[in-house]
Amino acid sequence: MTQEQLIETLGIELWRIPIVVVTAIAIYLVLLLLVRVFGARVLSGITGFDIVVGVMLGAVAGRVIIGHPPTLAAGVIGLVTLLCCEAVFGLVRSNIHLHRAINTRPTVVFAHGQQQPDLMRKAHITLYEITSCVRKAGYTNLRQIRCIILEPSGELSVLGYEDTLDPEVLHDVVGSERVLAGENVEP
Repeated sequence: MTQEQLIETLGIELWRIPIVVVTAIAIYLVLLLLVRVFGARVLSGITGFDIVVGVMLGAVAGRVIIGHPPTLAAGVIGLVTLLCCEAVFGLVRSNIHLHRAINTRPTVVFAHGQQQPDLMRKAHITLYEITSCVRKAGYTNLRQIRCIILEPSGELSVLGYEDTLDPEVLHDVVGSERVLAGENVEP
């Protein structure tokens, strides 16, 4: 089989394969960094604007990875590389120190009926998002809420007063002392 036949069969020139792999790894790392800097909310798709940004990030990343001209082979190589990166970082996440370096920590953004403006600002959370998640969780009053936590996934968890709080649930959560102080429990 000649090189031209191989290129035609694969749909990609051989010299482009390492470029696609390196580009996919670089884009993966850049996106990890951007999510670390701007917070997981960037990808969580809470509002229509968030969804548009997420789609645009994916489109730009995909175009950069595949290159020009786009081919099926380049797409497959890019996807396989991204999934391999995810598998490697999945293994890395099992190490608690590396997990903390890669992922953001959960953060209390609302505690005992009070917004936590400093933590909300750092997490890029608005009062609109807080009231929206309270409604989705089935609560009708902010005074029913013990705390709201921004999870590393970008989702908001709502904990009400109806159950006893196990302090272990708040282990390694930024701002947990603000919740536990109102519980008369040692952190």
